[in-house]
Amino acid sequence: MKKNEYLAMLSSGELDDTINMLYTSQNAEAQKKRLAGAIEKFSAIYPDRDDIHIYSAPGRTEIGGNHTDHQHGCVLAAAVNLDVIGVTSFHSDGVIRIKSEGYNAFEISLDDLQLHSNETGTSAIVRGIASRFSKLCKIGGFDMYITSDVLSGSGISSSAAFENLISTAIDYYCNDHKAGPVEIAKIGQYAENVYFHKKSGLMDQMVSSVGGFVLIDFCDTENPVIEKIDFDFNSTGHKLIITDTKGNHANLTDDYTAIRTEMESVAHFFGKKVLREVDEADFRQNIVKIRKTVSDRAVLRTAHFFGDNRRAYEEAVCLGKNDFENFLKLVRQSGASSENCLQNLYSSKNPLKQEIPLALMTAKDILGESGAVRVHGGGFAGTIQAFVPDEKTVEYISAMNEIFGNDSCYVLSVRPLGGTEII
Repeated sequence: MKKNEYLAMLSSGELDDTINMLYTSQNAEAQKKRLAGAIEKFSAIYPDRDDIHIYSAPGRTEIGGNHTDHQHGCVLAAAVNLDVIGVTSFHSDGVIRIKSEGYNAFEISLDDLQLHSNETGTSAIVRGIASRFSKLCKIGGFDMYITSDVLSGSGISSSAAFENLISTAIDYYCNDHKAGPVEIAKIGQYAENVYFHKKSGLMDQMVSSVGGFVLIDFCDTENPVIEKIDFDFNSTGHKLIITDTKGNHANLTDDYTAIRTEMESVAHFFGKKVLREVDEADFRQNIVKIRKTVSDRAVLRTAHFFGDNRRAYEEAVCLGKNDFENFLKLVRQSGASSENCLQNLYSSKNPLKQEIPLALMTAKDILGESGAVRVHGGGFAGTIQAFVPDEKTVEYISAMNEIFGNDSCYVLSVRPLGGTEII
């Protein structure tokens, strides 16, 4: 489609149904201006490209199953209305050129898709994605301007959204949309693990790719079982709010690694690799023996895994039955388990910095017996997630902004689609 044609469709309202679905009607006008602005910036950077496509990939929020995926457990998550968009023009130049707002432009040659061991940054991810797709289809190349409102460090997975955006563009245009959401997620994970040298699970990529509420069972990590949950969150009278506590994310790798290592130390006690292979009854019956070989914290974190693995599935069942009240009870239980057993609210290396416990205390004071609140994502620093009744939303946001600074809260909606072309 020509750039002027796309701008005319935005202006005439022809894209309103799609935009309302992706971003909600309340944010539609702002998003239309954002799309128009992205086209204008694309034109300034790539003035010779007139035919464009615009792709979008959402961020995600973890709903249930905190630190269960790396033990091959279950996770309930949802795609959200914050996304990354790419104005794209395909060509046959044999290169991919990308300019992301706020970052330096880069390009990669499609003749050089081998792993570069010293390559860092997003160019490595794009090279890895293109390498995998080159085995599925012919890629001529493209120019892309990217802008994102999935803020880095917000716990909503900007990296997975970026990976999904690149893969979606290639799959839609070059591969006749044959890869599908599951394979797209795996391609993003491959690029991140192998080319970007970052070990990661598959949850973030999968939810961003599939869209909506998604229950993922990672018992077989090569072939995870994925179930989309049909649930209208907008009908609940609650807002889904992520609060950034502005904690320092530096030097937390050891904390994250310790959770996985300690859980797997209990699995090894039973001769297994991960906790999903261990029977919970056997674990409960052998705690006295287990304590002789691993730490008490490892035992507690294992108990959290079994509980949150079960709760993620039960939460999905509640949503499927439209039983929001019991869903909230399970979210509260998950939050308590993360606090008391998983122990990922603050780093033991810096015990005086406790932004997440402070945020949870504030949230519970406001919510009382209503709603639900829990740590969000990996923990130790970063964000909390709350389901806040509509009538308490203003009070909640005001309190959080007063403590953690303005614009600390993100009021989200659940997006029904994963990576897609906006047309």
